[in-house]
Amino acid sequence: MHPPRILLGVNIDHIATLRQARGTRYPDPVQAALVAEEAGADGITVHLREDRRHIQPRDVRILAEVLNTRMNLEMAVTEEMLALAEEMRPVHVCLVPEKREELTTEGGLDVVGGFDAIASACQRLSAVGCDVSLFIDPDVEQIDAAQRAGAPTIELHTGAYADARPGSNAANAEYHRLTTAATHANSLGLVVNAGHGLHYHNVEAIAALPGVNELNIGHAIIARALFVGLKEAVQEMKRLIIAGQEAGLMAALDAHDHEHDHDHGDHSEHVHNGCCGH
Repeated sequence: MHPPRILLGVNIDHIATLRQARGTRYPDPVQAALVAEEAGADGITVHLREDRRHIQPRDVRILAEVLNTRMNLEMAVTEEMLALAEEMRPVHVCLVPEKREELTTEGGLDVVGGFDAIASACQRLSAVGCDVSLFIDPDVEQIDAAQRAGAPTIELHTGAYADARPGSNAANAEYHRLTTAATHANSLGLVVNAGHGLHYHNVEAIAALPGVNELNIGHAIIARALFVGLKEAVQEMKRLIIAGQEAGLMAALDAHDHEHDHDHGDHSEHVHNGCCGH
């Protein structure tokens, strides 16, 4: 059976960033979300921050009503955000760490250290029908804690890989961490998403990771849209992630066939040697 096609979640936060820079009504992130959907986005991601620096509650409420795909609401583990999610009941909620002074989300959620609060949040959100995801570093201990907390989905933080120089030992080490993490999470039955820092030159390798369900990408797509338009920017990214997934599947198949041929060769040699011994 062929694995499901990899999904693309488009983060539209930076459309709202541009709007908030002048306090205008435009550009409207809701309009951007609809364009992204028409271009093939499988979902729309928004991060409603406590300081409301970009996405506003108004955006979330309208998106919940007009999207044809689904909304993935990123939010901190706070009482205010949990109450809002319980009211709006988005299809997906991704719990993320949040510091007011950061430019963007830095690092994954510490599920081990904040286990009780995170497990309680997972329970509350699941009770109102939300599919809960935890944004975590590619660490086996955090993955195990995410499963114990009751989250059916994780999103692997790809920032360290994206920040490393391409082809460097650091990049290779981070990619190995991501591969190990994805494989381990798959073995636990978790849905594996990934995101952060992904762009048009590094996304194919991440799409090739074993069993990755969805990639969430925002900044690179919105930046590319300045030059080619949002529709084309989304379509380009979708073509790349599908190509990456297919390359990963082919590499896995080749590795399996090679391993099978090697085992078969060893078996034949063993039989041959046995015959000669008689």
